[in-house]
Amino acid sequence: MTIKSIKIGKTSIGEGNSCYVIAEIGSNFDGSLSKAKKLIKLAKESGANAAKFQSFLTKNLLSKKGFETKSAFQNSWKNSVWKTYEKAELPRKWHYELSQYSKKIGIDFFTSPWDFDAVDLLDSLDVVAYKIGSGDITYLEILKRIGKKKKPILLGTGASTIQEIAQAIKVIKSTGNNKIILLQSITQYPSPIESANFLVLNTLKKKFKLNVGYSDHSPGMLVALSSVALGACVIEKHFTDNSKLKGPDHPHSMDPKSFQEMVKNIRFLEKAKGDGIKKVEKVEKETRIIQRRGIWTVESIKKGDKFTTKNIMALRPAIGISASHYKKLLGKKAWKNFPAYSALKNIN
Repeated sequence: MTIKSIKIGKTSIGEGNSCYVIAEIGSNFDGSLSKAKKLIKLAKESGANAAKFQSFLTKNLLSKKGFETKSAFQNSWKNSVWKTYEKAELPRKWHYELSQYSKKIGIDFFTSPWDFDAVDLLDSLDVVAYKIGSGDITYLEILKRIGKKKKPILLGTGASTIQEIAQAIKVIKSTGNNKIILLQSITQYPSPIESANFLVLNTLKKKFKLNVGYSDHSPGMLVALSSVALGACVIEKHFTDNSKLKGPDHPHSMDPKSFQEMVKNIRFLEKAKGDGIKKVEKVEKETRIIQRRGIWTVESIKKGDKFTTKNIMALRPAIGISASHYKKLLGKKAWKNFPAYSALKNIN
C-alpha cells in the first residue's frame, strides 16, 4: 500500500523519507521570549525538524467552573488550572518574532491553534503546517477553519475512537484539504509505556490510507523508536532545557541531550529498516560462501568412479557446486580424476 507523501515546508513526509521530528516546546518557555528563542535554537541543535508551541487564550479555551477540581495529572500544579493556563499562554505578539527567528536559524515553526484568531494569525505568518491537538478532534468548526487554510495538518488522535477520527477526517477533507497526517497519542502526562498501543499505527494507516506518526508523552524514547520501526513518519516529543524545572510540561519533556540521542537513534533505525526487499546484502556476500556448504571429495576419486556418500560430503565453504545438488550427484560417474578434499565446481 503506497500512500502519497506530504510536504511540510521543504521536507517530504511519508514512506521512503526521513522521519519528521517535532520538538513540542509547549509552555516550557516559562513566560520568556528569550527563553522561547533559546529553546528553538536548542531544538535545532538537537536534530529537530520543527519547533512547536501552543497558541491559546485561556478565556477562549477553559470554563472557570469546569476546572474547580483538578484532574490526576493536574494535581502537581502549584496554581489553579485557570492560572496555570494563563501563565502558559504564548503572547500573540511574539508569534511573528519566533516565526522569523526560526526561519533565520533553519527550523520549521508552527503551533497548535486553539481558537479561530490563532488559526488566522498562523495563516498570516505562512506557517508550514497546523497541529490539531487531540482535544479538538470533535470541535468540527475549528477543523473546518484549519482545513480551509490548505496547509498540511497533523491531527492528534489521543483518547479518540475510530468513528471520531473518521468524522474529523471527513470534515477536513470536505474543505478540499487532503494533506492529513494522523498522530497516535495517549492523552496522559506522562503516559505509561504499557498504554502506548503503537500497533494502532497499522490500523490507522490501513483504514484511512493516510501517513501516520506518534505524538509521544511516555518516558524515554522506546515508544518513539518502536513507532518509527513500524512506519511512523512523524514523531513529536515535548522538549525542554531542563526536565527538573517546575511547570506543567517540563516533567514529561526531553532535555537536549536525550532528545538528540533519540534523533540519532531514529536516523540509525531508518538505515536499519532497509527497503523491505529480501536479497543477499553486500555485507553478506563473503559470509554466504563461508557459512554455506559446497560439495567436496573426502577421498581421491578416479575418472569413471561413482560418487557415493563415502567419497563426497557437503562441507563448508560453498565453493563450486551448492550442497543443494548433493543428492543429484550420488550415483553419477566422475568426469575426471579428483584428489581428496577438492571442491566440485561444476556438474557435467
